[in-house]
Amino acid sequence: MKKVLFAVLVLAAFVLAACGGSAAPATPAPVPAEYAGMTSPLGPDAAAAGAEIYKVNCESCHGPKGYGDGPAGAALDPTPKNLTELTPLVGDDFLYWRVNTGKEGTSMVAWKGVLTDEQIWQVVAYVRTLK
Repeated sequence: MKKVLFAVLVLAAFVLAACGGSAAPATPAPVPAEYAGMTSPLGPDAAAAGAEIYKVNCESCHGPKGYGDGPAGAALDPTPKNLTELTPLVGDDFLYWRVNTGKEGTSMVAWKGVLTDEQIWQVVAYVRTLK
């Protein structure tokens, strides 16, 4: 009886350890040299223009507030990033690079050739406003 109880307690400890707490946020990938240090050439009105582009192209996966909870995103594996958690960790160069080239192994597609450089910068400016 004691062996069974001990085994159950050990198993319970492993299960609780596996479920406990939230994982530390993953460190974003380093920005490739060709994108590193890029800054937006646009002015303060860029975010307003980016809001409409985001709504049409990004919201279905990332959700209206950027939480990664859009209706299309629910079916994706992995689910879309919560942009409000990502943006404090990265620079504009990272955001521009990721929107431009997408991310292999995820459903994040490359928008280069679909959106202009100006539109991508507008989306970056808008994503920065999400809280």
